[in-house]
Amino acid sequence: MTTPRLPRDDLKAAMAARRELGPDYDDAFIETVVDRIEESLDARPAPAPPRLRRRAAVERARGDGDHSLAMAVLSLLAAIPLSAISAINAGLPGLMFALAAIVLINVTYTFRPRG
Repeated sequence: MTTPRLPRDDLKAAMAARRELGPDYDDAFIETVVDRIEESLDARPAPAPPRLRRRAAVERARGDGDHSLAMAVLSLLAAIPLSAISAINAGLPGLMFALAAIVLINVTYTFRPRG
């Protein structure tokens, strides 16, 4: 997204008009230029707070992004052979134990302390 800029031609024309009108109109000229600058600054998107920018930069540097999707995919991939092995060897209780272990791992990962 591009940020709006103050048109340089408009400022040049305003400066030329100021020179022609003389010092009597300095206050009006300054007010007009300040208003244009404020409008330009108000139109820009607000930057993220420094604390959030710092945390995002640290996460990128450490590679600690959100890996929830990877965890979900790996859990599904692990659930297929584990459920087959546990159901064949231990029946329904083994299947329930294997799936409960996978759920416990995912819950622990989701609610782990992040710092």
